[in-house]
Amino acid sequence: MPTSPALEAVLPLLRCPSCGAELAPATGSLRCPGRHTFDLARQGYVSLLTGTRATSGDDPAMVRARREFLAAGGYAPIREAVAELAAEGTPAGATVLDVGCGTGYHLAGVLDALPGARGLGLDTSGHALRAAARAHPRAAAASWDVFRPFPLVDGRVDLVLDVFAPRNPGEFHRVARPGGRLLVVRPSEGHLAELRRRLPGMVAVDPDKERRLHRALDPYFAAEGTRRVEYPVSLTAEEAVDLVLMTPSARHLSAEDLRPEGERLPERVTVSVLATAYRAR
Repeated sequence: MPTSPALEAVLPLLRCPSCGAELAPATGSLRCPGRHTFDLARQGYVSLLTGTRATSGDDPAMVRARREFLAAGGYAPIREAVAELAAEGTPAGATVLDVGCGTGYHLAGVLDALPGARGLGLDTSGHALRAAARAHPRAAAASWDVFRPFPLVDGRVDLVLDVFAPRNPGEFHRVARPGGRLLVVRPSEGHLAELRRRLPGMVAVDPDKERRLHRALDPYFAAEGTRRVEYPVSLTAEEAVDLVLMTPSARHLSAEDLRPEGERLPERVTVSVLATAYRAR
């Protein structure tokens, strides 16, 4: 299949993960001069992962839950806040990298707020990347593991997004332009507290998370400001289950756990996240 316009736009940023050479379109793939070849999925994303495959990506059930919950608008205020923060200090024609992009929901919101910007989402889950590659006309998608060196050139990204995703501060800094920006969104201690009280198996928010986050990022990025996004959201029973299943807690809970004996899942929960903008040092 031919490369999409969105993938063509970010191709100058990509490098062969095997040898570091430039990549060019070939029949149904991208290929470097050393003939390392990376398949283009028919859904539009490129498979760049080599060697041992990452196993932490969202499975089909998690992707379905995420897609349906986000489509219902439960995280729309977070998406709006991320887009606003992006627009405050990022040029309109920017290059945006979304690390751990999932289905591309937040990347699409940022690209809507930045006319002419081009976006690239990285994720380990092929199931999620199928949606990410179609999330926005200016969004490309590629499979990659955040904990490995990124298959990208140095110093060409204007904005790095990290929304509910793992972090690789050194690589974020390497690919960012001088003075480029990073947006990190993570849950606060009150996030989904009502669900966590009802479901003890859900992953808790580490109270030391903020200190560790800023200690890890401080050598590379200076914090410019933090916005708290907090609001109640009403849920149907199906939406409550989807909200749990789209998080890492899905790997720690069974179907029986999601049907507490004698109780119902809460119909109203608190969404509480922190969004911090950083500038590359």
